[in-house]
Amino acid sequence: MPCEVMRVTDPKSTARIELKTWLQFARPFSFSAAYAPVVIGSTLAYTVRFTQFRVLLFLAMLGASVMIQAATNLFNEYYDFKRGLDSPESVGIGGALTQYKVQPGKIMAAALGLCFVSLLLGVYICLRTSWWVAAVGGVCMVVGYLYTGGPMPIAYTPLGEILSGFFMGSVIVGVSYFIQTHSMTLHVFLASLPTTLFIANILLTNNIRDLDEDTAGGRKTLAILLGRRKAIVAQAVIFGLGYAVLLALPPLGVASYWSWLALLSAVNAYAAVKGLINKRTAPEMMPAMGAVVRNNRHFGLLLALGVFFGTLSR
Repeated sequence: MPCEVMRVTDPKSTARIELKTWLQFARPFSFSAAYAPVVIGSTLAYTVRFTQFRVLLFLAMLGASVMIQAATNLFNEYYDFKRGLDSPESVGIGGALTQYKVQPGKIMAAALGLCFVSLLLGVYICLRTSWWVAAVGGVCMVVGYLYTGGPMPIAYTPLGEILSGFFMGSVIVGVSYFIQTHSMTLHVFLASLPTTLFIANILLTNNIRDLDEDTAGGRKTLAILLGRRKAIVAQAVIFGLGYAVLLALPPLGVASYWSWLALLSAVNAYAAVKGLINKRTAPEMMPAMGAVVRNNRHFGLLLALGVFFGTLSR
């Protein structure tokens, strides 16, 4: 009598696969662009009000920032799929919806859910500080959606690098500082500029890598307008400007010379530029993407550490 073999699916194994899939959608490697500015702004605030630093506000800001970043990534995944820009052959995180049997509606629902939780955290922050934070946070959420949503997605224009760098860099650093100190200074803005530039470079590097695919998809990114060679030059110049501002912070009285610890992150900037030169295919440029993300993460944490050491040495 024939024997039928039954396959038994391990629920734990299935759960691990689903978790891995959702993490791919959320793109956790990009979270440094969300938490590094919060850490920088909060550390700058600590130098002013170290005896009254409010940890719960810091954690709420950190959580809201990371969730908005994850929601933006999910919106990006959803709308790129809907517009047919991703495929199973896409390099990097693109094309995840074409590779896994996940309903696009679930991606949108997860993105909206993250926005709702970040909204609740924002309400808590406003209750403890000022309702002006709600206006800024609301604009950040709208920009996060419009990055790939809406009739004219920001990501498909030359403004992607500029707006993402500004809102995820200077704005988040400023809000993180404001909720602790109830004030804002030019020094905070100056200290945020390198992070703004380095976050912009993450998007520029991504667009250089995807230049051919984006051109075929009808995008008009900065990398496409400049061309591959000039875009790589622009990436190097942006790195140089970021580190030039860092060098100027102690002489301007913005931070102590301990802040120069962040210069150690420049090894990643070098690797990011080198990883694009004479490379033509997207897979060849993947190491450059990893280097530019590490640069932003290491710079943010080292700068915060330097600011903290500067406070202790006063």
